[in-house]
Amino acid sequence: MERKMGKATRDAYGETLAAIGDENRNVVVLDADLSKSTKSVMFAERFPERFFNVGIQEANLAGVAAGLAMCGKIPFASSFASFLVSKGFDQFRMSIAFSELNVKLVGSHGGITVGEDGASQMSIEDIALMTSLPYFSVIVPSDEVSTRALVREMAKHNGAVYMRTGRPKAAVVHQASTQFRIGKGVRLREGKDLTIVANGFEVVEALDAAERLAKEGIRASVIDMHTVKPLDKELLLEEAKKTGRILVAEEHQIWGGLGSAVAAFLSANHPCKMGFVAIQDTFAESGKSEELLEKYGLTAPYIVAAAKKILSK
Repeated sequence: MERKMGKATRDAYGETLAAIGDENRNVVVLDADLSKSTKSVMFAERFPERFFNVGIQEANLAGVAAGLAMCGKIPFASSFASFLVSKGFDQFRMSIAFSELNVKLVGSHGGITVGEDGASQMSIEDIALMTSLPYFSVIVPSDEVSTRALVREMAKHNGAVYMRTGRPKAAVVHQASTQFRIGKGVRLREGKDLTIVANGFEVVEALDAAERLAKEGIRASVIDMHTVKPLDKELLLEEAKKTGRILVAEEHQIWGGLGSAVAAFLSANHPCKMGFVAIQDTFAESGKSEELLEKYGLTAPYIVAAAKKILSK
């Protein structure tokens, strides 16, 4: 199915953040010298007195954000996901999570769709690391519509949040009228044979896979599980009871991401047949984003194959 291409989720983040700045003067923004890429530059241009470029020092970025939160501000701190999470993790753990502070972290250029920048700048473990931290919510939006809504939810939410945004333009999969809440997934397609749970760029691949399966008489539900933590347990349980088959697709290392979270919950509450489409314990090489998604098994045909494997069990 031909889909309308929208803006990159990083662009939607920057635009929404600048709009929120007009509405709430307690919102402040920090970046680690990458604001033109993370798109926090849009906020900086409108509110230079509330924007802080700390330079290439992500741990200090987290510390400054924590201090601002303790002063009653609502800090949004941005950098490339690979740098932000890997270099700032100790400060996230002690300064933000342990202290239960109201800090918003946004890792841009997540996953392998960074493309030509190569493995050093591809964050494939950020969700695993951030979901391991107590007190943090973790979000991976799929398009510009969901990003705009969820950035606003982040600003209203009292607590630490990590959001991953992407570099390439993303297909629009949501209606402008769709309601988004942290911790509540969105059912995009109804089916009875199996359920595909996805987030980020994998949502459009899941929808394409469901359409291919439908041509073969297989009806698949598709869930945009934009919030990895807290999971929408009610929706997962409903789908597991209805279809008895859950397939998780994510642009993340297979260990510790959305698939691990879904499996942990369902194994304890409603065991069912499961499958996983993810990066298989490897780093990715440099290349165009669409070529990398294909090479590392994250496109619709791989989801179709994984679905048929579950159905054959």
